Amino acid sequence: MRRRLEYRWIVVIVVVFNSFMQYMDSTIVNVGLPTIGGFFRASSTTMGWTVTGYLLSLAMLIPLSGWMGDRIGTKGTFLLGLVTFALGSGLCATSWSAETLILFRVLQGAGAGLLTPVGTTMLYRVFPPEERAKVTALIAVPTVIAPALGPVVGGYLVQYVGWTWIFLVNLPFAILGILMAGIGLREDVQNREGRFDAVGFLTGSAGVGAVIYALQEVGLRGLGDDSVGLAAGAGAVLLALFVARELTTREPMVALRLFADRLFAAGTIAMFFVQALFVGGIFLLPFLLQSEKGLSPFHSGLVAFPVAIGVGMAVPLAARWYRRVGPRRLLLASMFLSMLSSLGFVLVSAGTSEWGIRLLLLPRGWAFGIALVALGAAAYARLAPEQLGRATSLFGTVGQLGAGAGVAFLATALASRMAAHHAAAGNPQTVAGAWEAFHETFAVSALLALLGMGAALLVSDRLAAASMRQGASSTK
Repeated sequence: MRRRLEYRWIVVIVVVFNSFMQYMDSTIVNVGLPTIGGFFRASSTTMGWTVTGYLLSLAMLIPLSGWMGDRIGTKGTFLLGLVTFALGSGLCATSWSAETLILFRVLQGAGAGLLTPVGTTMLYRVFPPEERAKVTALIAVPTVIAPALGPVVGGYLVQYVGWTWIFLVNLPFAILGILMAGIGLREDVQNREGRFDAVGFLTGSAGVGAVIYALQEVGLRGLGDDSVGLAAGAGAVLLALFVARELTTREPMVALRLFADRLFAAGTIAMFFVQALFVGGIFLLPFLLQSEKGLSPFHSGLVAFPVAIGVGMAVPLAARWYRRVGPRRLLLASMFLSMLSSLGFVLVSAGTSEWGIRLLLLPRGWAFGIALVALGAAAYARLAPEQLGRATSLFGTVGQLGAGAGVAFLATALASRMAAHHAAAGNPQTVAGAWEAFHETFAVSALLALLGMGAALLVSDRLAAASMRQGASSTK
């Protein structure tokens, strides 16, 4: 009689499938932003909000996801996230303006915010610390295949079918994901007690939103603008209130006390920079390729393909090296590769060949793949199973805030440099100034990578020793 598939591998299949949908959505949307911006006559900064709004919503819902997963159940929360993501995707296809698209992307991000940490929590509850490098490599599969397919599929749909289909394509995946999760997953409730921390949720969400708004708008409005100053000041006050609340209340929305674990704190800080560099760079790329190199959406997707190839090359090697090399050196290598890739784009010009650009994108993929394995295995190494729900929520929140901050920071840097050079993306009369603006923005990205190297130095191989041991398979 054929042996029944272990439950932990059912969890892997469900989580990987739905992660594939999310990752493909992000890269499909990025390659279509210049075309959608032209359709709605919106600037690159405005279109940046379709990414930033999605990421902000995702980040704000992640803490709620941890609370819901522990008290309502991981299966129910996961299914709610899938339904919300599908609804948001369908509504995005009906958008009649840039503003409504941003609104529906926020709803889509809310669904992703419920999915991401619960999926990680389910995986880490069925795999012990010594097997997490292996399982991290497995769940990295969607980060390899989906980003590879996303730009190509998205570029094809935008160019030959219509931009609305980059959102409609999510629906069959979401429906199948709902069926798989509904049939295959078990409900897991850690604690049905505990009140919802509404004060923490509101102060944290509003504070983050205000700070990201200021970061996104400062490039166009300047530091002296009243609305930028007001948003930044209000955000700082709200975040201070949020931290005070979470450290003093008995039932916090976000378990900031987990930062008392030095390894988890260091890994979370490093993930902020990893996501800021990767997602911010991926946001810039379609605008450079389509507005300045003159490539079509489909063609630009083909040129961007090596990013995913780089991730695919790096993940299995990083999983193999992890026990021997340790997370710190892997993360340092990741940040160094990100910096090299960014510096390479400072030298790109209108005459640079497409293969030259592809070669510069490989190390960006290597960097992300290495960091995923290193942080996925190390960050939770010293935490107890009952802490994992809150820990994955906090880790995921900071990572997505890094992604949102990276997009906002680089979008505002690009807008600022464009204004300084009196240029506009895609304007034939200001081509030289636009290239200078892109070069300077990628130089800023290289500085972010340098800061990321500082964060990587905080990660301790000694503290991560539990995740580096060769262990027996879990019996769960």
